[in-house]
Amino acid sequence: MIKTNRSIKTILFVGDVLLLYWSLLVTLSLRYWSFPGSVLWENHKWPFFFVNALWILIFYIAGLYDLGKITPNSKILHIFKTMLVAAGVAVLMFYFVPNFNITPKTNLLIDAVIASITIWLWRKAIKKFILKSSKIKIFFIGETKEVSEFADFVKDNPQFGYKVLDSASHTDVIVTPAHARQNSEIITTLYDMILKGKTIVDFDRFYESITGKIPVSTINKVWFLENLIEINKQKFEIIKRWLDVTLAIILFIPYSIILPFVATLIKLTSKGDIFYKQKRIGKNNKTFEIIKFRTMFNNAEKNGAVWADKNDKRITFFGNILRKTRIDELPQLWNVLKGELSFIGPRPERPEFIKDLTEKIPHYSMRHLVKPGLSGWAQVNYPYGASVDDANKKLQYDLYYVKNRSFALELSIALKTILTLLKREGR
Repeated sequence: MIKTNRSIKTILFVGDVLLLYWSLLVTLSLRYWSFPGSVLWENHKWPFFFVNALWILIFYIAGLYDLGKITPNSKILHIFKTMLVAAGVAVLMFYFVPNFNITPKTNLLIDAVIASITIWLWRKAIKKFILKSSKIKIFFIGETKEVSEFADFVKDNPQFGYKVLDSASHTDVIVTPAHARQNSEIITTLYDMILKGKTIVDFDRFYESITGKIPVSTINKVWFLENLIEINKQKFEIIKRWLDVTLAIILFIPYSIILPFVATLIKLTSKGDIFYKQKRIGKNNKTFEIIKFRTMFNNAEKNGAVWADKNDKRITFFGNILRKTRIDELPQLWNVLKGELSFIGPRPERPEFIKDLTEKIPHYSMRHLVKPGLSGWAQVNYPYGASVDDANKKLQYDLYYVKNRSFALELSIALKTILTLLKREGR
């Protein structure tokens, strides 16, 4: 049952691959009456293999495999925008990579239009046929605020493939929080349900599989003992460290090129130093100093540390550009080389904020079990936070990363970070 989301995403992915090739077939058939096996098809097959692979990657970055984005009709604009970007990248590929010299380029345009329509219709078909015909009936036990709110969320989002029932009589799956299983009567009821062929699923695990978050308000210390036993993934950390150092060295080349220009503009647009050092809390609660390009006016925090807001007047005009493009983060490559930061991990916070957040948010210090990063699971899934409530919500994503970190998750974060950079959502 937990695998339902993954199954739907797999169906979406396989369907997209097949439809992209079908779109190419339709394009060649309409223009030249050419079919598989012909010389024209063979000439197009391999170049479009790389084009289609690139398009699938762009689909993922754009969130077309996020189940929350496949149902509303308004998302058609998002699909066509994504295809417009994908087509533009493909055109650049055909023009600048000699081996992809396919003419006329009209074929690519027609293929992109047909693919856009079929990809959209495919998602409508998923909604109409697959999701409606394969809903798993679930029932939530527990009358807490968290359980009720999440049950409503699942009910309002049928694209996840579940139908929430008001009783356990005709259900396939029963979702129960840990505290409910401490009641002897509920335990007996659940035991009887197992004998009737019902599946019992832990609330925290189900919540995690749907949202990509850990429900901080419902877990306790036992959860950490059960789920973070293998927190020290030595092989993973060694390889990740090697990748961090390698990538940091590579990125130092473009960094060294733009450094003089950025430094000059910082000096010309505001008084103060070029770089800005700030204390942050890293792995195992160790304090270190991050290095950034200065984006605020000099002495912007003379009255103490405060959260940055959306229209922060302390930020200079050029500083705002640096933040939107994340260029202000480039000096932190030095922190990566020193081993204080990774490219991927929970974003490090300031000591002044950590003290307050640790007192107000349960288990907040657990995010410091791993090395912090330039970008993280919380950063690509949640907008910029500027309050305790935001920090609480981002912690749910951070704990998910701590529990599930792997190279697959790291790659997912890296790809989604590209979209964040393109949308200039930095602050």
